[in-house]
Amino acid sequence: MISLLAFRNITHRPWRSVLLFLGYGVGVGVMIVLLAIGDALLTQARDEKLVGGGAVTVLPEGLDVEVMKTGGIGGLYFSIDHSRFVDRQLLAAPRLANAVRAVAPQIDGKLLYVTARGRSTAVRALGEIPDATRAVGAAPRLAEGTWRNDGGDAQYVDPSPAALRHELDHFHRPPEGIANVDSWAEWHYFNVVSDDKQRWVFMSFIVAGDVNHARWGGKVAITMMRQGSAPRRYALLVPSSGVHFSTTDANVSIGGSTVTVLPDGRYAVRGRAVGEQGSGTVTVDLVVTPVPRAYFPGASLGTEELASGYAVPALRANASGTVCENGRCEQFTDAQSYHDHNWGIWRNVTWDWGAARAGAYTILYGRVIPPDSMAPLPPLFVYVVDSLGFLSVLRPARIDYTDARVIDVAGKSVRVPSRATFVDGRGEDTLRVTLDVEDALGTDMHAGRPERGEQGVMSTMRRPYFIQMKGTATIAGHLDGRPVEGRGTGFFETYR
Repeated sequence: MISLLAFRNITHRPWRSVLLFLGYGVGVGVMIVLLAIGDALLTQARDEKLVGGGAVTVLPEGLDVEVMKTGGIGGLYFSIDHSRFVDRQLLAAPRLANAVRAVAPQIDGKLLYVTARGRSTAVRALGEIPDATRAVGAAPRLAEGTWRNDGGDAQYVDPSPAALRHELDHFHRPPEGIANVDSWAEWHYFNVVSDDKQRWVFMSFIVAGDVNHARWGGKVAITMMRQGSAPRRYALLVPSSGVHFSTTDANVSIGGSTVTVLPDGRYAVRGRAVGEQGSGTVTVDLVVTPVPRAYFPGASLGTEELASGYAVPALRANASGTVCENGRCEQFTDAQSYHDHNWGIWRNVTWDWGAARAGAYTILYGRVIPPDSMAPLPPLFVYVVDSLGFLSVLRPARIDYTDARVIDVAGKSVRVPSRATFVDGRGEDTLRVTLDVEDALGTDMHAGRPERGEQGVMSTMRRPYFIQMKGTATIAGHLDGRPVEGRGTGFFETYR
């Protein structure tokens, strides 16, 4: 009877019946899809290859999540460059304290090999910071024992001031098989400027040559500058037996001159050098105090022709102590200072570079131009920090120089910049930088860089004059949702 009634109802109102059947079918289909999605979510939630915890997962741009999970060819050499800097200065930085409660750096599925009793076994490794993982709610359930940060974890997340300097500022050795290894050089560079901005000192503590073998040594180079006057250069060469450096820390000793990282992260800088003509001496005894969070973590280039690196452990710093020239001493108290660290093979390489304070902001800019390069000039790299640390990176396409100054370089008149400007915008961020040059010093590079012990190394550079400038930097723009402006003293370099 029920079947007959249903059949008669369908034949009596066929279109209404079709509509009801269609609606029923759509409902069943939607339910199937929802159940499938729920099942997929449950499966992924149980997937051991997916890292849990937290509200946001941050991955490098362009990384395919499925490749990361399955270990495809694109994930073989996956890594996050400068991950410590990303953690400390971006995600866990004071600037984001109102939005970010906890950050947990993690890496999963790293291929390692364990060797025991002469047999190697491939294993998949997981790297985490225990306390950080716990803070984002992703700590594993322990069967027994404890799982807490050890010394290495603390070093990664929040190193002491001294540990941070050693991490950024340690020395290196040239890679085996690199060309022109005899021109390898590595050095600590410091500068300090007087309160009236009329006097300043350049100091370099250099280890140069093939440090893997016998042909190497050290040099202390100190240049005394007074605005509008000729430079006074002092140097001291030391054989390798009198040079001590480390690939695990920043301390270096060259004869009786030393750079030492103190337990609180300050640098004790002590140096002695003699005049270029063998008469007169300069002694330096300074303590350089880096401003917290004002550092550049470093960058490196690696090719057969060009292997080099650069880091700025003290982009903004203050120096106190004395600099004595021929027995006459000048006292510095919390004077503007700067420190960077360079290493590699730089023969015939040129660059544009500068670092300056600009009110509450500090800027670093630069680009490296390889020798004999026919490619277009690379864009500038501009790095900006404030009291909270890293603020922004911009990439201006060019720097525009106005060569309205003329200086004497080894008996030749050379036109050098009187002003430089560069501008860039990224999204809502914009920045304009103007450099007004107040003093310029030129070095003829045909015979190498004397400040790095390259005397007698004949250069084939197309722009053979190395120009070091002191001046004023003015910045204006809009960064991180607010206007920025500032003005202050800086040092700049280029070639002519």
